[in-house]
Amino acid sequence: MNLRDGNQPVHEAPDLLKRTKVVVWLLFALIGIHVLALSAFLPSIFVWWGIPLVLIGNFIFGSLGVNLGYHRMLTHRSVAFPRVLERLWLLCGVCCLEGSPLWWVCVHRIHHQYSDHPGDPHSPSGSFFWGHMQWIYIADPRQQSLETYAKYVPDLVNDPFLRWLHRRHTWAVVYAVHAILIAVIGLGIGLLVKENLAAAVLFGTQVFVWGVLVRTVYVWHVTWLVNSAAHRWGYRSYDTSDQSHNNFMVALLTNGEGWHNNHHAAPRACSQGHRWWEIDLTFAAVRMLHLVGLAWDLVPVQKKNHNLYRK
Repeated sequence: MNLRDGNQPVHEAPDLLKRTKVVVWLLFALIGIHVLALSAFLPSIFVWWGIPLVLIGNFIFGSLGVNLGYHRMLTHRSVAFPRVLERLWLLCGVCCLEGSPLWWVCVHRIHHQYSDHPGDPHSPSGSFFWGHMQWIYIADPRQQSLETYAKYVPDLVNDPFLRWLHRRHTWAVVYAVHAILIAVIGLGIGLLVKENLAAAVLFGTQVFVWGVLVRTVYVWHVTWLVNSAAHRWGYRSYDTSDQSHNNFMVALLTNGEGWHNNHHAAPRACSQGHRWWEIDLTFAAVRMLHLVGLAWDLVPVQKKNHNLYRK
């Protein structure tokens, strides 16, 4: 069975409504980072330049890391890069604190197999909140099974780099290291441009809060909106078997991932914008890399293979 086909039949789907066990450490981690990110609105921490810092961080870590690295490159094999860029995109994705690449790809391939049917890990058809974030901290036994990984990511499980990131939560350690590094860089810049140590420390704190905490929460929610909002609201260009929609606002926030009905109609296509006005900045970055020889094997959109309809 081709796990990258968004229109697959449902076979032996587990009843996810029976999932009730809370993964306590995950719930507290989610709550904790959200609470810490709110410190951005303290008078001493709030700065207007924090907003572009978040947006730049979203493109670097969210778009190049999760959208491109985790999703299009690794999950769907939509494009290939030199090994050094491949590793860089994955490390950027790890710095979004969305789990290891192996776990992320495994869950997403399960989603494509059962999209909006029983067995989908995060369909919002029953509850928007479930599809948005509740599914993350409610235990799914499949995600802890070696058999699941052998079934859904057989092409990846033997990669030493991916195994290293996955084992013993090394991906979380990488996130912590990158957070410390950003804080140190912020402090270093503060020491260069501020008049005293206290002002430099405050500047470094502002960089850390906006460049790490707020950016992490922002990337989380815009990514989760693809699972929730883009499976409920928008327009449908393709008659897929799920409830995927093209959602302009989600596409804007995620730099292209919100053209979700397009994606479920053609999961392997590197571009998720199928019409000229469906802007996909992630794919634009891929095109620029392709022009200079740093990306190849871009999978094109083949509309003739899908049932396009207009309302």
